[in-house]
Amino acid sequence: MGSKNKLRRFKENETFSNVFQPTRDELVNSKFHLKGKWRTDVFENNNPLVLELGCGKGEYSVALAQKYADKNFIGIDIKGARFWRGAKTAIEEAIPNVAFLRTQIELIDYAFAENEVDEIWITFPDPQIKYKRTKHRMTNTAFLQRYKQILKPDGVVNLKTDSEFMHGYTLGLLHGAGHEVLYANHNVYKQEGSPEEVTSIQTFYESQYLEQNKPITYIRFKIK
Repeated sequence: MGSKNKLRRFKENETFSNVFQPTRDELVNSKFHLKGKWRTDVFENNNPLVLELGCGKGEYSVALAQKYADKNFIGIDIKGARFWRGAKTAIEEAIPNVAFLRTQIELIDYAFAENEVDEIWITFPDPQIKYKRTKHRMTNTAFLQRYKQILKPDGVVNLKTDSEFMHGYTLGLLHGAGHEVLYANHNVYKQEGSPEEVTSIQTFYESQYLEQNKPITYIRFKIK
């Protein structure tokens, strides 16, 4: 994407009522006004709050919001020029139950209050295969602790990925630490009885992976 295009998208994001872009200072120094108030101040209802972490273009967040009108969805990514597409679609199609937050996933516990979130989706994250990159792996122990802090006690996490490595790493970590694996499948499209919300929504890249016969894996779990 050209820099002109990026700048145009950044500018347009600033005009969108469904996009929130706090600074690092606002988050870290507890100045972010929406922490603990997403339901009341953004969605104006008491419906369950669902996050998509590393939402990319926001396709999954928007599709989930269209499918589940009785839940609130927030797509989170540091790359605003990417989720511009999802935010724009949501405004054009008047989808009121989806918003976008521009921040790093490492700061997630500064953006949401304890027990504020009902569910988390992690869709096609970078598996960070090199050993030195494990600290950026979105299901490592440090990240799970951040998620636990903002999730309700019975909150769940969904991991959908095309990476067998990420799937195996996460399953091993969950079992080793005594977390509760509710469902695990290393090829959801080939397995009968896979959860409908997992197979009925596909991102652009996911449909490409499927065309290449790449298996899509899925884990649903609770953090203990």
